[in-house]
Amino acid sequence: MVKINHEAPKFDLEAFQNGEIIRVKLEELKGKWVVLVYYPADFTFVCPTELGELADNYKTFQDLGAEVLVCTTDTVFVHKAWHDESTMIKKITFPMLADPTGNTCRNYGVMIEEEGLALRGTFIIDPDGILKSYEVNDNSIGRSSEELIRKLQAAQFVREHGGEVCPASWKPGKATLKPGLDLVGKI
Repeated sequence: MVKINHEAPKFDLEAFQNGEIIRVKLEELKGKWVVLVYYPADFTFVCPTELGELADNYKTFQDLGAEVLVCTTDTVFVHKAWHDESTMIKKITFPMLADPTGNTCRNYGVMIEEEGLALRGTFIIDPDGILKSYEVNDNSIGRSSEELIRKLQAAQFVREHGGEVCPASWKPGKATLKPGLDLVGKI
């Protein structure tokens, strides 16, 4: 099971990206931020809205030094078929990981065993491979790329500015806090 501030579970999976089947190993992404997004299945309803929004914001993630990876228990062939058929999914240029055994989904705690599908799990992994944030939603609740970008920026700020923390709804340029006794009872 995943734990904040512990090493993220490693994986080595096939992926569909830009018309090709590639391999993606978490270990090879050390030195970059990784945003790992689990979704239930291709050819579904909420999923294309989320993935399309991620695609629209992919350059922002890249500019922040992050790689976006999306993952489901579908195969790379299903990813390709969906990519070829859906206008929304055609926009995707980041890797679409295939986890047909469900092992990686299980390692990240998002597998729905009785359905063979993943929950909507979102994981932010730092350049050292350490898990900094995760959120798991019921499959009927879509996520926001804008909020995910904000969380990534907050994780990056905290990493770069040890001793400072980001309050609720913090965005770059806004005030942070330096925890200490002088703040107790004053916020």
